Amino acid sequence: MALTENRDVSLGSPCPDFRLRAVDGTTVARDDFRDQAALVVMFICNHCPYVQAVEDRYVALAREYGPKGVQFVGICSNDPTGYPEDAPAELLARSRKKGYGFPYLVDASQDVARAFDAVCTPDIYVYDRDRRLAYHGRIDDSWNDPKKVTRRELAAALDAVLAGRKPSAEQLHSIGCSIKWK
Repeated sequence: MALTENRDVSLGSPCPDFRLRAVDGTTVARDDFRDQAALVVMFICNHCPYVQAVEDRYVALAREYGPKGVQFVGICSNDPTGYPEDAPAELLARSRKKGYGFPYLVDASQDVARAFDAVCTPDIYVYDRDRRLAYHGRIDDSWNDPKKVTRRELAAALDAVLAGRKPSAEQLHSIGCSIKWK
């Protein structure tokens, strides 16, 4: 599988609007979280080994930062035709098994991924209270081994946003599998 890096997106860019069906059958929109101090939008999926390697870490971050006013949202934009693990029923099963605790949305048209300029899984975006892009990078400095993590970059970005500061301008690309386009 080809390794893909997220594309550079200008910090300060507004969060694209979205309204998508969640794997539990509800509909979730960007503005449902307007009262939250920050919004983390993650393009993820079930089949990608890069997502699988960091999955427990983003679930833990959602639990850690949710009470502080940070809303996490997962979005799967993959075409499940060639990747049946990324079909909605499988996404629901995985989110329940892993105890995601945040909405997991299906971008069947792939329009939302295009609006965000997302290209890989995981592709992570942090928006501040004004829904301006504050961070677009990796979770930490060891995608494949949580024991080797020395810098929790996503956590540091969230701490900065919650304190009303801008995260470090040095934001290293997230790496992963390419989004499976139709």
